[in-house]
Amino acid sequence: MKKIILTTAWLLVFALTSSLEANTHWNQFRGPNDGVASNATLPVNFSDTKNVQWRTPIHDLGWSSPVIWKKQVWVTTAKKDGTELFAVCVNLETGEIAHDIKVFDVANPQNEFSNLNTHATPTPIIEAGRIYVHFGSYGTACLDTQTGKKLWERRDLNCDHRVRAASCPIIDGDLIFLTYDGVDQQFVAALEKETGKTRWMTKRTYKSGRVPPKDKPNDNRKSYATPTIIEHDGKKQLISPAAEATYSYDPSTGKELWFIRHGSGYGYNVTCRPIFRHGLIFTNSGISKKLFAIDPSGSGDVTDSHIRWTARRGVSNIPAPLVVGDNLYMISDSGGMVSCYNAKTGKQIFSERLGGLQNHWISPIYADGKIYLFSREGGASVIEASSEFKVLSQNDFDTVFASMPAIAGDSMLIRSDTHLYRIAKGYEVKALPKIASATKRSKKTKGFSKKPQQRNPNNLVDVTAYYLGGKTNSKGIFECSFMIEEPGVPKDEWPQVKFTGDRFQSAFSGYKQYQKVNLDLAKRTARRKK
Repeated sequence: MKKIILTTAWLLVFALTSSLEANTHWNQFRGPNDGVASNATLPVNFSDTKNVQWRTPIHDLGWSSPVIWKKQVWVTTAKKDGTELFAVCVNLETGEIAHDIKVFDVANPQNEFSNLNTHATPTPIIEAGRIYVHFGSYGTACLDTQTGKKLWERRDLNCDHRVRAASCPIIDGDLIFLTYDGVDQQFVAALEKETGKTRWMTKRTYKSGRVPPKDKPNDNRKSYATPTIIEHDGKKQLISPAAEATYSYDPSTGKELWFIRHGSGYGYNVTCRPIFRHGLIFTNSGISKKLFAIDPSGSGDVTDSHIRWTARRGVSNIPAPLVVGDNLYMISDSGGMVSCYNAKTGKQIFSERLGGLQNHWISPIYADGKIYLFSREGGASVIEASSEFKVLSQNDFDTVFASMPAIAGDSMLIRSDTHLYRIAKGYEVKALPKIASATKRSKKTKGFSKKPQQRNPNNLVDVTAYYLGGKTNSKGIFECSFMIEEPGVPKDEWPQVKFTGDRFQSAFSGYKQYQKVNLDLAKRTARRKK
């Protein structure tokens, strides 16, 4: 009897240990289950200090998401000018830096449109003993996670990303899959993960024939999506969105199985990672913002035969959808609109705004009946994962978020532009020293402040402003905005001014986000009033 009790106790300990280890294997972009961590219990209310177990500064700049294997958390980062690329390992329990490895030197980094991306945006992928770090055309490397030794590297695969790389590597079996959708060439490559040797390489086939603006040749060919592996009818498929089409490949050979055309509209810049639920693949068309629900059973061009439903309202460009049960949730890139659809039928259930100025680049994440949403302005909203729109909390950080969170047990790892945070119940850290007043965007106002101004705007020839960033809108027109410093007015009430038109792109392309500049507001105001 005693032997049976001891055996049972040992099995229970083994099961709990195995479960704990499984919960600390957030090994890739969006984790092992497409942003879903059903059993994790995370705090609903948190801030820069509240419910923060630790906060570790990460040097330089990168937007790659954390990946976790047991007690290791890895991110990549890079010098702002892209000349040096790093992999950083942090101890999950203490937040201490365990490894800080320079992976590559880059002789001629791409620095155009510096506000749109970093040189270390692709999220690495990790497994027992190895991490695969990817920097697009700058190179890919496999590192030993214990020693930091570089086991292999590839620097011969490349394309012109135009605004640097963002597609993340994925692995399946003995292969690692890399995506190169540039303005010059577009292909998917499978490497042997043990050696880095090429197993196969397949070029994109579909071309819409659309002509992009003259100043952006082949702009409609670039894309930044991360693929996924699905299994349908007993066979695996590599689902890989490109700029003008989404493709399915045989992951063992690279043979193209089927594709759908993204259709009308100036579609490109696809960043979404597809999701496979209820026998359907959910993906979007990028900047033209169309969601597709695809039956993966076809062959060839299945645009007219295997798309089960589509949607446009509330569809995002950068954040991927989240599927929980029968519901599909999305957060818009701008405006903070949360939309919910029935994943099986495409029927819209609700579309509601979070409120305030909200810009979201991060895909939603699910844990314990709740959905977590992080904005570029440092906002962290928690809503109920149900068929009714219910906001549970709206939290505020004095920072900028652009990286997907990762879940480890009952804690969440989230990266800002400067720090890596571990969010968990029952902890608190000291506040950071106050930093420059332009650390994040204005939240409460859009356009000019409604407060009475002490100065005549027609006399404002030169004002202090902070560059908030720019982008090409859905019509292919460049637009950017600045936050105007107002002495004596709280920072979150400072007015903003927007510049629209391709003529401003060259003028502001060298600006970095939150860069302090002098702005001729009087002339700009006059142009706005015309």
